Amino acid sequence: MTEQNTGHGPGGPADAPDADDNRRQVLYWRLLARLFDHEEQPALESASLAVVEDIGLPPALLDPGASVGSVVQRHPELAAEFDGLMTPEPEEDGGRDRAAEVRRAALASKVLLNVFASGSGTVTAEQLARWQSDAEWFERALGCRPGELRGGRGGAGRAAAGGGTGVGPTGTGVGGPLPDLSRLIPAIGPELGSIEAGLVKRMRLREVLADPALAARLTPSMSLIEQLLRDKDNLSGVALANAKALIRRYVDEVTEVLRTQVEKSTVGELDRSVPPKRVFRNLDIDRTIWKNLTNWDPEGERLYVDRLYYRHTSRKTTPQRLIVVVDQSGSMVDSMVNCTILASIFAGLPKVDVHLIAYDTQALDLTPWAHDPFETLLRTKLGGGTDGTVAMALAQPKIAEPRNTVVVWISDFYEWRQQELFDSMAAVHRSGAKFIPVGSVTSSGRGSVNPWFRERFKDLGAPVISGHIKKLVHELKTFLT
Repeated sequence: MTEQNTGHGPGGPADAPDADDNRRQVLYWRLLARLFDHEEQPALESASLAVVEDIGLPPALLDPGASVGSVVQRHPELAAEFDGLMTPEPEEDGGRDRAAEVRRAALASKVLLNVFASGSGTVTAEQLARWQSDAEWFERALGCRPGELRGGRGGAGRAAAGGGTGVGPTGTGVGGPLPDLSRLIPAIGPELGSIEAGLVKRMRLREVLADPALAARLTPSMSLIEQLLRDKDNLSGVALANAKALIRRYVDEVTEVLRTQVEKSTVGELDRSVPPKRVFRNLDIDRTIWKNLTNWDPEGERLYVDRLYYRHTSRKTTPQRLIVVVDQSGSMVDSMVNCTILASIFAGLPKVDVHLIAYDTQALDLTPWAHDPFETLLRTKLGGGTDGTVAMALAQPKIAEPRNTVVVWISDFYEWRQQELFDSMAAVHRSGAKFIPVGSVTSSGRGSVNPWFRERFKDLGAPVISGHIKKLVHELKTFLT
């Protein structure tokens, strides 16, 4: 009987665990070599190819020029394996499935290399689009929705990643099981955004925008929108039109996500002191019949109704004023885009009077365009220093009825005249207005806040909101409805 080549070596099946550990180690060493050394290692490449073929995966996984999407297009059965690939796997009753770990290591290496080995030199629109697609597969592998970690276009929540400590049963060595990278999401999100921003900067964006065919390949993202907003004054003609179209697409996508969050957020209780509106759609037919049963005519088989009952649909709608002040310095672009869109959504709510102010060393009252985030963003100017006192000079006169006013101040609070600005903010808080300082309202929750301001806001009883934009949505919806 001829001995089959199982990859277990002369020791046969009994040596299988060691063989699988060796295979996985080869794949991890190749991953590290390609991430940190641009020179190809022929021995690792040939060994990795043997491993991939031995476990029944396509050699295209080792091709640096092939996107994850193209591999999945040729091998559709792999799509389900990439989803949740880097979230913890439940351990089988019999212990670790080492063969499955080798397969996961091969697939994970492909995603990680395509995303984090971004190369150097000029980037084309096609290369950026391919990286964005690979980043979406990476987000899916972490249990997130595509686009979620890099700016929030993809949705509001992450799939549950389960338990785990981020290491396997045998430790964290190169040959160990695939780590639970989902626990590193707070750090991975900003890193993805940074890589994407670098790719956008390496792209000849003006040339791409001047060519409608190339511009059509671009996928709007926070990094791309930031670059477009910085460069918009230098664009004209076809390039400017394409830039505006990309900004509009991104604004519309994020608006849809944020509007859903606003609609799902908790709202106020019904105000029973407000009589229900007497229109047919509010008619409570069951209650009307029940209350008029004493008027039933058995002979004529008719119910005579002498009173109609209506459902309460009104909620507490005391007129409220929302004043949003946004630091438009370069470090706050993500928060500025999100909050500009959020302000426009609340501007569409009944009896909510929205005012919008942007500032750096000068302040700009954008209230006339608060309902249209696209037009608002086109009027902003990123960069420069920060002097919040000029914005406060515009905001304070707008506080006519403090008890019905909420002031949202979005900044990292690295200010030139910090004591003067804080004193005026404390005065707003003491006047009875609701003052909400916000350090970041991004999808990743990334943001640095001046610790001097953070401590004083905490002592004031108005702690800084910093994290996912859902937190701000909840605060505003609770106060305004």
